[in-house]
Amino acid sequence: MKLGIIANPKKYEVREVLEKTIKWAEQKNISLFITTGTCKETELPESSAVQKTGTDEESIAACDYIFVVGGDGTILYTARISKDIGKPILGVNSGRLGFMANTQIEDLERALECLLKNDFVLDKRSFLKATTEDGTTFHALNEFLFTRKDSISMVNVSAEYDGSLINTYWADGLIVASPTGSTAYSLASGGPIVAPGTEVFLVTPINPHTLTTRPLVLNSNHPLKVTIEKQENEVLFSYDGQVHEIESFPFSIEILKSDLTFNLIHLPGQDYFETLRNKLMWGMDRRRVSS
Repeated sequence: MKLGIIANPKKYEVREVLEKTIKWAEQKNISLFITTGTCKETELPESSAVQKTGTDEESIAACDYIFVVGGDGTILYTARISKDIGKPILGVNSGRLGFMANTQIEDLERALECLLKNDFVLDKRSFLKATTEDGTTFHALNEFLFTRKDSISMVNVSAEYDGSLINTYWADGLIVASPTGSTAYSLASGGPIVAPGTEVFLVTPINPHTLTTRPLVLNSNHPLKVTIEKQENEVLFSYDGQVHEIESFPFSIEILKSDLTFNLIHLPGQDYFETLRNKLMWGMDRRRVSS
């Protein structure tokens, strides 16, 4: 078995996770592919199990499974650079919430053993695909975002669904999120949580001027067209945090569910709703916490 390791060295537990993984790999005669930069930043010791690479893309190309150490931001980065390959990804959380990187450090050895024994299931999450009028395409695992830039003024964004006008939003911005992204920026902006695998996307306005303007849940197999006219203040378009400069107006983009999938590894016993309860502390009663 070959593991390609993608890590965020800035996370505080990353070195501990990598050292434990290397020790396990040495015992099992497993090859780990890690960039030279990651090895240097985390000050990893030399090991016969570690094959150093020049880039994360090289580590991914050489492996059977992608092993991500960090938070959901590191998962999104990995999804972006591996979207055309579709190799299974296991995330170990050394960040904050970690809805996708939901294996904790105390379960590390069990997770590695499950990989070795092929004892897991794949949770296939679809990307969203956005296409401009000139044919340029963008993919997002979490969301597409249309928002103001360097201004306190609101933006004007129009949305049509399957040829019918939904609304012209006057707001701080507009989020089009996948079920995976429903627990990210969309949730913080008042959107609902949607179970993975549901073929929908969410249209969530950010601080809309009209209080009756609410998030929508739409079938992602039909096109959503978002249009931004030229306006006094600059508007940003981004996909999973990657900014694309809008060069001409009107700017129109059509959004659908992509054929590309993100293959997230779930270990035995892992459950999406258990993750929600743990991460969002559903059902926790502070009155029952002993002092």
